[in-house]
Amino acid sequence: MKATYKNTPISYTSQGTGNPLVLLHGFLESKEIWKDFTEELSAKRQVICIDLPGHGGSGNFAEIHTMADMAEAVKAVLDELDIKKASFAGHSMGGYVSLEFQNIFPTIVNSLVLVNSTPQADSEERKVNRDRAAALVLKNKRAFVSMAISNLLTPENNKIFKSQIEELKNRALKFSSEGIYAAIMGMKIRTDHSGLFAKFNGQKIIVAGQQDPVMDFNTIKVIAKRCESEFEGFPGGHLAFMENKMELLRILHFID
Repeated sequence: MKATYKNTPISYTSQGTGNPLVLLHGFLESKEIWKDFTEELSAKRQVICIDLPGHGGSGNFAEIHTMADMAEAVKAVLDELDIKKASFAGHSMGGYVSLEFQNIFPTIVNSLVLVNSTPQADSEERKVNRDRAAALVLKNKRAFVSMAISNLLTPENNKIFKSQIEELKNRALKFSSEGIYAAIMGMKIRTDHSGLFAKFNGQKIIVAGQQDPVMDFNTIKVIAKRCESEFEGFPGGHLAFMENKMELLRILHFID
């Protein structure tokens, strides 16, 4: 199914009825990462999975896709489905978008689950790395995608989940360089939403990987405590939807 934002198609799926849950993928991913989750969760509620701009079946509309742009694209899907309240679970970049959605549309979000994500903005060092990544995407997309996705897991889990990782890479290679670049630059300039997350009164959970190469586990644990959020730590890297599928499914079953 498709909604439209800024004259651009935004691809999504909707399955099940009642008590909507919006699942948002991370950078270089698509709504396909939630396929196994949707099958089970939609037996008891409506589950909406959205391709964020520049990813999956959704188009590009700007040189930079800010988190606000992405949140507005998500709102276009919810408007299409006439959804007034929903819970959100976002993986990595999808968590940034979920927080920005809460910032712009504070009356809609019931619960927030940040999966391998953080309410903090990029550090100055991370911003420099984003610039390097953006330059590499435009120079050699294939090399960037392969390296970026492999770097999300421990060497051991790269072997264990080899076929799933290859599938993830092959899907990401179909995204345009412009769409990937636009997301990198959008993440680089995103707002720090630590205060917003701390003040959020609905159910909130942060899920973190103990060996996450991208986000320091202990730092995320401290953030969760500071923001009075529930915290779930699992063995593995940055891809809990793959590495900790059953544990994450259990959490998503019980939000709200």
